[in-house]
Amino acid sequence: MKKKTYIRAFRRGFIIGTILIIVFILVPFFALFPKYQEYTTKAKQDIESMGDEAFYSSLTGYIYDDEGNIIKKIKNEKDTNYLSYDEIPKEVINAFIAIEDRTFWTNSGVDLKGILRVIYNYVRTGGEQMHGASTITQQLVRKVYITSEVTLERKLKEMCYAMELTKHYTKKQIMEYYVNNIYYMNGYYGIEAAAKGYFNKSASELSLSQMAYLCAIPNSPTYYDPIKNPDNALTRRDKILKDMKEMGYIKESDYQAATTEDIVLDMSAKNIESNPYAASYAIDCVTRYFMERNGFEFQYVFDSMDAYNTYLENYNVSYEEARNEWYKSGYQIHTSLNSNMQEILQESIDSALSFSEDVNENGIYSLQSSATCIDNETNKVVAIIGGRSQEITTYLNRAYQSYRQPGSAIKPLIVYAPALEMGYNPDSTITDINIDTWKASKEVTGSPIEFRNAVEQSKNGAAWGLMLEITPKKALSYLQSMNFAKIVPNDFYESASLGGLTYGVSTVEMASAYNTLVNKGVYTQPDCIVSIIDKDGKEVYEDKRQTRQVYTENAAIGMIDVLKGVITKGTARSAGWSSKTQAAGKTGTTNDNKDGWFSGVTPYYTISVWVGYDNPKAMTGLYGASYPLKIWNKAMSEYIKDLPAKSFDGTFEQNEEELSNYDDATDSDLAVAESVQEIINNMYAINTADPNWPAYANSMYDNAMIKVNQISSDTLRAEMSQKVSEAFGSLSE
Repeated sequence: MKKKTYIRAFRRGFIIGTILIIVFILVPFFALFPKYQEYTTKAKQDIESMGDEAFYSSLTGYIYDDEGNIIKKIKNEKDTNYLSYDEIPKEVINAFIAIEDRTFWTNSGVDLKGILRVIYNYVRTGGEQMHGASTITQQLVRKVYITSEVTLERKLKEMCYAMELTKHYTKKQIMEYYVNNIYYMNGYYGIEAAAKGYFNKSASELSLSQMAYLCAIPNSPTYYDPIKNPDNALTRRDKILKDMKEMGYIKESDYQAATTEDIVLDMSAKNIESNPYAASYAIDCVTRYFMERNGFEFQYVFDSMDAYNTYLENYNVSYEEARNEWYKSGYQIHTSLNSNMQEILQESIDSALSFSEDVNENGIYSLQSSATCIDNETNKVVAIIGGRSQEITTYLNRAYQSYRQPGSAIKPLIVYAPALEMGYNPDSTITDINIDTWKASKEVTGSPIEFRNAVEQSKNGAAWGLMLEITPKKALSYLQSMNFAKIVPNDFYESASLGGLTYGVSTVEMASAYNTLVNKGVYTQPDCIVSIIDKDGKEVYEDKRQTRQVYTENAAIGMIDVLKGVITKGTARSAGWSSKTQAAGKTGTTNDNKDGWFSGVTPYYTISVWVGYDNPKAMTGLYGASYPLKIWNKAMSEYIKDLPAKSFDGTFEQNEEELSNYDDATDSDLAVAESVQEIINNMYAINTADPNWPAYANSMYDNAMIKVNQISSDTLRAEMSQKVSEAFGSLSE
């Protein structure tokens, strides 16, 4: 009787206890039940609205040079090399299933038994433990959709999202997203990124042991950090291999071989980025490409400063949106940038400016330089340097991000080439006007000078005088046609003929403009993109660069012919150009020697160089023919030294109706003037290193002046007399 009473009491107590435990356990969950519908609805909305892109949000991309070498790894907040399901090694999939979620293929996104374990632990610890029971799907949810705080409410939300995710995607898709999104420590997201980062190879090339080793990390990345805690990772690797064997995924022999294999990390590819200037320019080109593809309309003509400022605001917003769009999408970007040419151009700058070691408050060299090189055949940028070499963490790429006044380097683009279009010839006589007199009274006074000599000797008055004929509106329209970005209404004055611009120009723009001249007046929008491959291996780049005829072919040919003289006997003769390949170019120096430029071409390449301070200030010895020319000369000489000698294409056709101020000159006068010009040319060619050069010069001068006095035309006689004096005077410079 007592025994039966005892049994009944035990049963009653067990039932009551069980009920109390169940109530105690489930009450918190029942309290959250109203949230269930809310979370489920929110999960549906998020999953549908975010779509597949939620799992591609941080793919790793690469920028390559023209030979396929990596010059930049592009990563956002995550570092992922995306693999499709079929590309993921089956051993990796099986490893994760064995260690993380054995019911993955059959569960609804959550594991009921696991949930009960969570509830038990929650009650047992008084709500202090909420770990465990997360399926692969739930882990993915935490990585992509919700925060990682450990609360009962978050756990319910995680379950709702996991179940909805299972309804929306197949198991293979979920596994694909999981493997590509989970964290493997040290900045690596995704199995492919981890494989390359830790073993310097693709995931498909890993051994079974290496795969299991990597699959050990995501459970607790810090604890299983292969660098700081390799033994912990090794222990979990063995656990994974054991579980795989138990589930029949691997044989005993595989298990034995894998667990005894030594793990040796190879992180030699970790620091694969090189040349920040090449990389930053490539990023800019890609961003602008996507801006255009998204419908942004680039603008280069502005009616007012307000219009310019409004455009600039819109540009900056669109630029950031486009950059954010593509930067996280895992593109493989192949460029025209040549790493060897980069090194040559960088070294040319560094060696030329090595004498100056002054730094600013940020520790950056005060005296700076930038340069851009364009291949004249492809019209692609092949080298771009935005500053001196220095171990710093942030880089201003002055080659395209800095705009400076160009000085006389702008003259061929907006004055002399347009003048050749108007009907002038290289041997036309123009007026080197007195600029101060013109500013005071608008009266044109000055002395005659041959067109070619005005360019070679960089006569400011001659350029100003031609600008009066061409008009600033017409002159600057040439720059606008070549997509110069910062030509604003305040620039449309005669002073632009000397490079007086509000914001200035970049070396990319100047190189592109001189490239236009050497390509017979045809402008091609510069960039460095060759190919853009998306995550699926699809080519998304179409070369739709703008191409247009800016100068007439004859004017461009004539301009290049004139610019050859700048190097052989003009302001750039100090280069001592000795190559059999022809070269042409123009120096530029701004007021107070704050900026020095040289933009020059050969049939092969165009290079534009700027030297100055980031915060403009005068510098003794800085002018176009000093450091900029030295940099250009060294780089260009290296670039073409192994290439066949080559001359510029085309012959200038004289304009029949030559514009001239010397209609009173007879044929005899013109013939004498031509012979005087020959003497002048020989005078410029005198080798001043010869100790007897003064005697040669005096003899030439006397002979030339005898001929000059035979000219009957007063104006032509005055012009030729001045030319002789200038040539004689140049020998002592």
